[in-house]
Amino acid sequence: MNGREVFKFATRVMVSSAEAILNECDKTVDDVDVYVPHQANVRIIDHAARKLGFPQEKTIVNVNKYGNTSSGSIPLALADAADDGRLKPGKLVLLTGMGAGLTWGSALIEWTHETTGAAA
Repeated sequence: MNGREVFKFATRVMVSSAEAILNECDKTVDDVDVYVPHQANVRIIDHAARKLGFPQEKTIVNVNKYGNTSSGSIPLALADAADDGRLKPGKLVLLTGMGAGLTWGSALIEWTHETTGAAA
């Protein structure tokens, strides 16, 4: 595996995928309340968040706690965001992932579930 090329690919598609879904939904980064990227490594997350314009307080990062959990990283990050009170009904959440086979995608969702996390 060529780590440098994978990093370049990952940061490029994480940003372009997020921009495409925001454009398709006629939304901007300012409209998004919570950004949940794939938790491959913190350098990719930081780069993508910075390029997109997401501040740290809107970006969920838990790779330091669990490592790269592959397809489980976004659901785990959502659970952490719910537990710490960042997900409330009506919040707009941007999910961006990449994975096996160098596939990628994004989704923009409105959170509807009332959470009862530790900070809620």
